[in-house]
Amino acid sequence: MPIDKFDSISVTIKDIWKSFGKNVVLKGINLAVRKGEFFTIIGPSGCGKTTLLRIIAGFYTPDKGNIYFNKKDVTYLPPWEKNIGFVFQNYALWPNMNVFENIAYGLKIRKMPRDYIKKKVKQALEMINLPGIEKQRPGELSGGMQQRVAIARGIVINPSLLLLDEPLSNLDAKLRVSLRKQIKEIQKELSITAIYVTHDQEEALEISDRIAVMDIGELQQTGEPEEVYNNPNNLFIASFLGEGNFIKGRIERSGEFIANDINLKLKTKSSADIKDVTLMIRPEDISIVSSEEDYHIEGKIVKRYYVGNLKKYFIETVDGETIFLETFNDIGSVGLTLRLYFNKFYLIKD
Repeated sequence: MPIDKFDSISVTIKDIWKSFGKNVVLKGINLAVRKGEFFTIIGPSGCGKTTLLRIIAGFYTPDKGNIYFNKKDVTYLPPWEKNIGFVFQNYALWPNMNVFENIAYGLKIRKMPRDYIKKKVKQALEMINLPGIEKQRPGELSGGMQQRVAIARGIVINPSLLLLDEPLSNLDAKLRVSLRKQIKEIQKELSITAIYVTHDQEEALEISDRIAVMDIGELQQTGEPEEVYNNPNNLFIASFLGEGNFIKGRIERSGEFIANDINLKLKTKSSADIKDVTLMIRPEDISIVSSEEDYHIEGKIVKRYYVGNLKKYFIETVDGETIFLETFNDIGSVGLTLRLYFNKFYLIKD
């Protein structure tokens, strides 16, 4: 059955503020989501990301600011006038309706013809790889199947924008991985604009065209996943998005980074004299070198963990600092002394 191409839109979020009582949840958020983009808003619990998504949908109204769809101000339009699909964290399926009735609900209230509804529901079920379950009720389905039905309900109305609020957080790890890939495939196949909210860093990095990182109601950084991961604006982003080793120090005019507490000196590209700076090294950017090669720091293995295809090692330096690295190779047992070389490192101003 041919797939309908959706009329996707661009979304502009301009100076959005929102409070609940004395609690200021959003503090002047500005974002631009491109037409046909898979855009993810990521941040810890309570940072305001779900509130922002609900303002875009029209469930909440902002205290200040505006939401634009294709440059049209839709700030105060209710959800049913915005032509959006919304996928909730808890599925939000009606237990007294079967799968067909749940998916068809949005089309019925739009008074679409019966044959058209049947065709669209069938098409949506095929897209989520669950054909032939129209007569089953939500309670007869697994959590993963229920969430796929919720996604089908969101896309069956041919929305201009698909909003997803942590749709995979209630599922087990293996199912999350497979379903997030399916969501991305559906989004690209339909050429629909999607805004996805999650606190799962791996999820955001894998499926997003661009991401926005939020904390305590403020936007911290926006960019492509690789850009934000490799060039975080601040220590919060560096520590929240992925893992890293963080060493406090300073940069001298010579461009040399000098750690405050450990015996580490390395040249940087900076020519500025900066007193307070943090060196970040991702665990995958550390190599083990031989005694004849240049190295940055020396230490002894104090812990090692096997995590699937990766091995994680914790190295304690002579100064008492702990550096951890990840590798596919077995580099030694606890007690072995190693020399470490930083293939990449990043400097973040405090």
